[in-house]
Amino acid sequence: MKNDLSALGDLAPTRRQLLGLGLVLAGAAALNVVPGFELLASAQAAVPAAAQKIADHFSSVKSMSGEFVQFGPKGEQTGGKFFLERPGKIRFNYDGSSNFRVISDGKSVVILNKKLNTSDLYPLSKTPLKLLLDDQIDLSGNRVKSVKEEDDLTTIQLSDKSVFGNARITMMFDPKTYDLRQWTITDAQGKDTTVMIFNTKEGVSFAPDTFAIDYTANRELNTKTR
Repeated sequence: MKNDLSALGDLAPTRRQLLGLGLVLAGAAALNVVPGFELLASAQAAVPAAAQKIADHFSSVKSMSGEFVQFGPKGEQTGGKFFLERPGKIRFNYDGSSNFRVISDGKSVVILNKKLNTSDLYPLSKTPLKLLLDDQIDLSGNRVKSVKEEDDLTTIQLSDKSVFGNARITMMFDPKTYDLRQWTITDAQGKDTTVMIFNTKEGVSFAPDTFAIDYTANRELNTKTR
């Protein structure tokens, strides 16, 4: 899973390139699928063997780091570095003066904006990130909303209405290497934030506090700002 930045040299904001890695948190920053996305498999259809192989491969990736570029609902662009450790842990360090951070410790997800001095906390189980970060990517039952197989991409869309309503996550993989290229999350309001990932590395180790959330600081900050 080594997506070389040089491969993006002729980057233009096409639909495929703008689909990517993103976060949706209840009532907060939201991501989704580009309008008009073609669904080629219904939730009731059998999951293609290729899709299951891809899901199994990605599930086997227990840790990963890399860089990302994110495109917001209004076309705003930012980027930074991300770190992932299965199950349940992810961290986004955004570039810029806001020192913006998004961290999941396996139980909760926190959005930190040190410039604005805000800290918003959400249960991981109530976000589509749970489907991405589970120990095993589960394609059973009604979670699979669509599978689209193309020569250069295999796209798998998942949702779990009983957990987080109408939000859903769409993951896009290289059909030959099974590498994750990008993912997109759709919230109930249909707002888009799309991010692409590159320069990724698998099997990396992280410092013990990489995914730590300071619950005491979060509680004190939100008590003061009420």
